[in-house]
Amino acid sequence: LFGRLKKDDLEITSSPVSPMQLGQIIDLIKNGEINGKIAKELFEIVYSEGGEPAEIVDKRGMKQVTDTVAIEKAVAEIISANPDQVEKAKLNPKLVGWFVGQVMKATGGKANPKTVNELVAAKLNS
Repeated sequence: LFGRLKKDDLEITSSPVSPMQLGQIIDLIKNGEINGKIAKELFEIVYSEGGEPAEIVDKRGMKQVTDTVAIEKAVAEIISANPDQVEKAKLNPKLVGWFVGQVMKATGGKANPKTVNELVAAKLNS
């Protein structure tokens, strides 16, 4: 918020995002309805257009994907399409992040990152 206000040369008292709206965005993150990436997009929308954060998330289909089956499908597709990377990841566990990134890209950044990490790690270790 402060970075965006500074960029626009505004004081906190002139913020287009009310404390209530900011609190609603935080609640959406806390409740697992959106992730950090989506929260940044949502913040920009609320900042520039106004509106209720929960309504914006619903109307624009911004909720994060928490359906484990859908995420597992994306993980399986990425892993099966990249056998060379799988072998490298078994030797270097830090490469798990590459798979996580690919799954996040495949889901439009809407997958729950924690779930993606867990599923990728489990799939690579099986």
